[in-house]
Amino acid sequence: MNVKIQSIKFTADKKLIDFINQKVNKLERFFDNIIDADVYLRADKPQEVTNKTVEIRLNVPGTDLFVHKQCSSFEEAVDECIAALKIQIKKHKEKIKGV
Repeated sequence: MNVKIQSIKFTADKKLIDFINQKVNKLERFFDNIIDADVYLRADKPQEVTNKTVEIRLNVPGTDLFVHKQCSSFEEAVDECIAALKIQIKKHKEKIKGV
């Protein structure tokens, strides 16, 4: 799967990029037909504690799955996004089987 990572207004370090690639690529275990993934990282409002925003869009045949989470660290936000995407993937698979 092709994973495109965009960090907005900052440069993401290699450790964070590797972490994101590892987590997103694990989603292929749940659904084989994922075309690619777009990951957007943003650090908003430095005075707030939960200022790290992660958005992930999975391109799958028929639709796009999208999730947006805001946490105190990018790693935590990525973990929450992956958990939400697992649920969306399961619902999408059920919808495909039902058709």
